[in-house]
Amino acid sequence: MYTVIETEEFTRWLTGLKDRMTRARLQARLRKATLGNVGDVKAVGDGVFEMREFFGPGWRMYYVESNGALLVMLGGGAKSSQVKDIERAKQLAKEWSA
Repeated sequence: MYTVIETEEFTRWLTGLKDRMTRARLQARLRKATLGNVGDVKAVGDGVFEMREFFGPGWRMYYVESNGALLVMLGGGAKSSQVKDIERAKQLAKEWSA
């Protein structure tokens, strides 16, 4: 089981999604994470992971794990902005751990 903490940037991104169904599906994914099921994830470097969703434009949500029971959601985006989103998530991870 995990506790999920959202950074302000992550919350802004998620609530800023225009499609209600997309937002609901991503929030459901976060609820599953609180139960210990993070689903399809991939390490992207510097301790940052991406939760991968295979619908729409290929949604991604970036996080770091802390103390084995805490997920800090850093940001999100689509497959098309993945490189930029990963770099931003890594930057946020460094700021969060400082």
